[in-house]
Amino acid sequence: MAVSSLILLTDFAFVFLNRSSILIISDPKATLNSLPAYLWRDESTDFRQGVNFAVSGATALNNSFFLEMGLQDLSTNVSLGTQLRWFKDILPSLCSSNSSDCSREFLQSSFVLMGEIGGDDYNAALLGGIKPDEVKPYVPGVVREIASAIEELIKLGAVTLVVPGNFPIGCLASYLTYFQSSSQHDYDTDTGCINWLNDLAKYHNRLLQKELNRIRKLHPHATIIYADYYNAAMRFYRSPNKYGFRGEALRACCGTGGPYNCNTSIPCGYLPATPCKDPSLYVTWDGLHLTEAAYQLVAQGILQGPYSTPPINTICPLASTSSGGLLL
Repeated sequence: MAVSSLILLTDFAFVFLNRSSILIISDPKATLNSLPAYLWRDESTDFRQGVNFAVSGATALNNSFFLEMGLQDLSTNVSLGTQLRWFKDILPSLCSSNSSDCSREFLQSSFVLMGEIGGDDYNAALLGGIKPDEVKPYVPGVVREIASAIEELIKLGAVTLVVPGNFPIGCLASYLTYFQSSSQHDYDTDTGCINWLNDLAKYHNRLLQKELNRIRKLHPHATIIYADYYNAAMRFYRSPNKYGFRGEALRACCGTGGPYNCNTSIPCGYLPATPCKDPSLYVTWDGLHLTEAAYQLVAQGILQGPYSTPPINTICPLASTSSGGLLL
């Protein structure tokens, strides 16, 4: 199938690029222009190259779910369903005509990458004081919301989609700081990551892959690729020096000190948190997000293998020759 556009569906943005731009540029000085923000749009805003739906803390589950759990201080009430509605609102403007056939044809010739979704659901609960054993039961609900969004996109016309799993959250500095334990049994002896948190991420990923198999059977005309973010990232925690991270796999680049250079109540961007001199030597940027260097290696592993099922380079052969990666 000829792919004419790339759409990134994350809890941050949709990006529309021509096929020649699907691969990330290997020149570190080359960047994409900033995308227009959907919530700051006006009549002159042009969404033909992309649109930024970024809302910090946006979740897969609706805000009402977290309110019922007793979480009153969420950073936003925006969910994946809200962002999908925003996308449907602007979809007609991306076509040369207002017909539904035009929108459908646009999606049929697009490569859709859904970002890692669900992480903010777990962040909100786990870092908001919900007991860990109360979080696992709502993982199926998170996965159902992701599956619902996929099926809605297929209904709209999408036929080629990449759906990532979750990262190993037990290796992130924010969680390592928040859930510090005196019990060595809580930690992986090889990586220092928290076992039960990584088990939660793996549980999410198993359920997600099961849902993707179900959707594949319902929509055999669609190609749905699972992107294994978990194992693509675990390489850095097992062998940080091998990938240029000088052993700083668990400490955040930007933080306030302490064993993991992280304070969950003082995020990067607020004093006294300060960034490290060379982020490329670190896996984690601010305790919850990876550095650009780490994301690039994850992207290479997804594009060029072996961390996508089926391999992306069988769908988009140009990916196998790129020295860069996906936009993450």
